[in-house]
Amino acid sequence: MNIPNELLYTKDHEWIKIDGTTATIGITDFAQSELGDIVYIDINTVGKEIEEHQVFGTVEAVKTVSDLFMPLTGKVLEVNSMLDGSPEKVNSDPYGDGWMVKVEIKGSAAGLLTVEQYKELIGK
Repeated sequence: MNIPNELLYTKDHEWIKIDGTTATIGITDFAQSELGDIVYIDINTVGKEIEEHQVFGTVEAVKTVSDLFMPLTGKVLEVNSMLDGSPEKVNSDPYGDGWMVKVEIKGSAAGLLTVEQYKELIGK
């Protein structure tokens, strides 16, 4: 199970990479493995400010649909357009080409988990 040390995490299994006032967000390797084969990503929140813990999109796997929760308050700047034609990138490269959104951070990142806390959460 791949859990990069340089990222932050949520209890909802999103990862966050903070670069200044911009955060790149996706779902963790653990989350994609639990979902199975991902067939569709639906994110239509570009330009919208989303509060922490609110839904910013959905991910559809072969047998389930799961909400994506915003890990911190921010304005959605960009959605990964590669996922439109290749949602399986989330399965094959969740921390690289499988990223989901970039947001302008408007709130605090205080509630995010360190890699150690996330490993404890998932029992690794």
